[in-house]
Amino acid sequence: MTHDSSSPPLRLAELDPESAVVRLTPQLAQFAAVARLEHVTQAAQLLGMPQPTLSRSVARLEAELGVDLLARQGRTVRLTRAGRLLLASVERALAELERGAEAAQAEADPAAGRVAFGFLHTMGTEAVPALLRDFRASHPRVRFQLVQDYVAAMLERLRAGELDLCLVSPLPDAPDLTARYLDEQRLPLAVPADHRLAGRRRIRLAEVAEEPFVAVEEGYGLRLITDGFCAEAGFAPRIAFEGEEAETLRGLVAAGLGVALLPPALVPRPGVVELEVTAPRTRRAIGLAWVTGRPLTPPAAAFRDFVLSRRGALLGTH
Repeated sequence: MTHDSSSPPLRLAELDPESAVVRLTPQLAQFAAVARLEHVTQAAQLLGMPQPTLSRSVARLEAELGVDLLARQGRTVRLTRAGRLLLASVERALAELERGAEAAQAEADPAAGRVAFGFLHTMGTEAVPALLRDFRASHPRVRFQLVQDYVAAMLERLRAGELDLCLVSPLPDAPDLTARYLDEQRLPLAVPADHRLAGRRRIRLAEVAEEPFVAVEEGYGLRLITDGFCAEAGFAPRIAFEGEEAETLRGLVAAGLGVALLPPALVPRPGVVELEVTAPRTRRAIGLAWVTGRPLTPPAAAFRDFVLSRRGALLGTH
């Protein structure tokens, strides 16, 4: 929670059953209506409630506070000094409450709400922008909060409610999360252009068991997948360099510092050759995840359904 450094810190109200706020809150809007119009009958008509009921509500409020808020003059009323002091705070509170209610409704507006969407770094160059472009063609007012992170961190934020949906790999296998397969992406082995295997088109991963690897840091889905494929091939990769971005790792490969399992480059990288790995078949599943049983807002549900409709065509090319 943040506040203006020039203002005093926000003091949270007590919410126990005996606190004044809990006891009095239902009556404050009714008091404000009477105070604005200075007429109980007109205020009752505005609120759509019987005049005697409104009068009793204001009287209970005065009794709870132990002060007179209104001076009655026939059918009209005027505020006492205590009434004016209370009304100033009540009006601020009601205005803030109204803004909060409007913001909450706007968040869930299917036409103009907000979607908090997390995705892999390697999906941010082409796949995710294409998804957003195509979705916004039919939902132009929906807003997005975009988060790029490694899988473990995104799933943690998903569980915490900070994210609505995550595009991940590998797909999580947890009872509190729902994951749907969308597509698979091949992971060729990137080697330096002057590497001893650079003239080949296909290799078995075991052929580079003794080579230094460059890889993303532990915790990233691609690292988990890389370690898994190497284990299938009968070895543990010797990691020479770790990074966070695929293109940075590709640059390290070009510099001759190691080999790497990476998503295909969008454009050929000078100094790097991509080899298809035939054993094991190095492909990773891409899927969409959300929290099981947690209702999505209408815009988030609409985006989820749209993304799921792209199953098998998420990446465009394989």
